[in-house]
Amino acid sequence: MSCGKEKGKRHPTIDIVAELLVDFLAENDLELFNVEFVKEGRERFLRVYIDKPERPDGEDEYVDIEECEKVSRFLSDRLDEEDPIAENYMLEVSSPGLDRPLIKEDDYRRYAGRLVDVKLYKAIDNRKQFCAELVGLNEGIVSFIDEKNQNFEIPFDQISKINLSVII
Repeated sequence: MSCGKEKGKRHPTIDIVAELLVDFLAENDLELFNVEFVKEGRERFLRVYIDKPERPDGEDEYVDIEECEKVSRFLSDRLDEEDPIAENYMLEVSSPGLDRPLIKEDDYRRYAGRLVDVKLYKAIDNRKQFCAELVGLNEGIVSFIDEKNQNFEIPFDQISKINLSVII
């Protein structure tokens, strides 16, 4: 599902939440984008990001607030019933946003041709950040087209973060 860029161990809560949501999301023409179970300060947050499935025409469709509320109510009720999480936490359900991160391999296919903001672990040509057109991901190599219309490639494991660029 992901491209292998895991930071530390995956919390079992993530798999539990994914399992609780799979059928409900499919019935509501939604899909699970990502789940995070993180500690920030003294608080724990269970963040669930939902998305619309890719449309055959390639047009983007976005999640609205009512869909987030519906998923939040459903998941909150199911988590209360199952009680799989020992710690106290805050539940947040949202869309990944216009500047969504690219997480799954399929994201690199789905958003090929779009501008992306890229952050690298280590500078290449004295740059750790840049914006370029995404070509795709193939065998661990991410391909881009720069502002001079030249192709270049970067190994996936050298990229710390990649998000869709938002042009205003």
